[in-house]
Amino acid sequence: MGRRSNYDKYPSVLVDRAPDSCVVGWDEISRRVAAAKSGNRTVVCVECYPGAFDSEIFEELERRLKPKLAIRTSELLKASNIVEELVSGYLGDDPVFGRMNGLCIEDFLDESALLISREKISTFDEGLALVVGVGASLVVRTPDVLVYADLARWEIQKRQRKGELGNLGADNVSEMPSLKYKRAFFIDWRAADRLKKRLLGSIDFLLDTNARSRPKLITGDAFSHGLEIAARRPFRVVPFFDPGPWGGHWMEKVCDLPKDQPNHAWCFDCVPEENSLVLQYGEERVEVPAIDLVFSHPRELLGDAVHGRFGTEFPIRFDFLDTMGGGNLSLQVHPLTEYIQDKFGMNYTQDESYYLLDAGPDATVYLGVKEDVDKRAMICGLHRSLDGHTSFDAEKYVNRFPAKMHDHFLIPAGTVHCSGKDSMVLEISATPYIFTFKLWDWGRAGLNGLPRPIHIDHGAANIQWDRTKWWVVENLINRAVEVASGDGWREERTGLHEREFIETRRHWFSKPVHHDTKGGVNVLNLVQGEEIVVESPSKAFEPFIVHYAETFIVPAAVGEYTVRPHGSPPRQECATIKAYVRTRG
Repeated sequence: MGRRSNYDKYPSVLVDRAPDSCVVGWDEISRRVAAAKSGNRTVVCVECYPGAFDSEIFEELERRLKPKLAIRTSELLKASNIVEELVSGYLGDDPVFGRMNGLCIEDFLDESALLISREKISTFDEGLALVVGVGASLVVRTPDVLVYADLARWEIQKRQRKGELGNLGADNVSEMPSLKYKRAFFIDWRAADRLKKRLLGSIDFLLDTNARSRPKLITGDAFSHGLEIAARRPFRVVPFFDPGPWGGHWMEKVCDLPKDQPNHAWCFDCVPEENSLVLQYGEERVEVPAIDLVFSHPRELLGDAVHGRFGTEFPIRFDFLDTMGGGNLSLQVHPLTEYIQDKFGMNYTQDESYYLLDAGPDATVYLGVKEDVDKRAMICGLHRSLDGHTSFDAEKYVNRFPAKMHDHFLIPAGTVHCSGKDSMVLEISATPYIFTFKLWDWGRAGLNGLPRPIHIDHGAANIQWDRTKWWVVENLINRAVEVASGDGWREERTGLHEREFIETRRHWFSKPVHHDTKGGVNVLNLVQGEEIVVESPSKAFEPFIVHYAETFIVPAAVGEYTVRPHGSPPRQECATIKAYVRTRG
């Protein structure tokens, strides 16, 4: 905890050193868009991801481009009560969980209004027409200029929390942020991503709308080039940090965070659905959702076998859970595969593990139920705790194990678990990350002063009661086995459990270590050592520097790569933990 931070909170991928590759501000953006028009008739279409301030985009471009015809798609949306009917069956009344679905942006647009707008465009014969908003590309099927206005989901969440943003087609700006997030997760983002996948390969310009006062524009070719580069070299996504009722203070020091929050509980540093990717053009940094890379280059990034199994989803998730100086996580369980498929329409579940980056002297992990547990008494006790006055005796029913640095606890779905206080956990898991059934939250409120949602019935339907103490000890705790070694390095298999599709390997090294993606994406974190360098034996990419606790992604297309200590002579042996998807054969 006394070390000096070298953690890079703003990683980027260098794409182009030319200073004019990216233009900034509405004046320059408008000039660049106007210069792309052709002939006497030009239709400019600005498709917006839900969460972009499309009204501002429309006003800024209209003022400068002075179109003869201007259409805002927000005026084409169905009435909010009709949208509510459309989505209510998928959202239900649970405060956290909904159901995956096949909704598309077309479903939110009024058919007659859409037809009228299409007719206006088809009969427009001279000058410039401007169409802006979510679904703009559905109004203009063959635009002369197609701009995609994108932004990161973390920025969308911040706008929701500030009360600046509601959901697509909904009149709910003042609704609780957690409910707006739920709706975006199950509805808005799924529909928008279906449209985005169709458009990314054909856009003329990418508009970065993350910074409201400083929009940025690059050409579609420059954007595609940046994604191509990222798909063939190691890279990091932009981490983001969030407080929580159990949060600690380890990350504040190690990651050099501002002390503007009561604590820092989470760090999402490899969740491409939520994280962003920064592409650097000259001195300018263009921020896009990391999922754009998955959509555009799934085979190069994931590899054929992983892509064939998961499609355009990134199946591996790394994040931090900081309870150093904080409290216990909620006692919880994740759904079994058949349960998450049946109840929520998800294809696979959240198997996971806890890797201890650091631990206090009394750190513990709760894992599995006690031998001969009285499951009826346990469930009754959990239900009684819902009154807010009765405490649940977790240690009467759940095993508590001591935890130390570099321990690895495996947590297949259905296993009751949580990290105790004074632990710094690197969570390695499958990606369906919101499907956590909280059983007991230690009688505390969330940061908003309200109790956090508890899902005892869901949890009870998934607890695997045969995962008792000795089964856990034999199957889930520190199952490390050395599988290879060489000059200055050794490799251990640390998991995960055979029910989980992720394999993890830990390398200890003081000299270079050879790795090979073998056609599948790798995700690594430097769990010990100040700094390493990742290199290509064939010089296919520039040397890539990684610092302590940083997570990085190695695309399948990289193939062979090496990792070695970097900088001044290391004070201790370095170590990485690597995750990849198991494949047969």
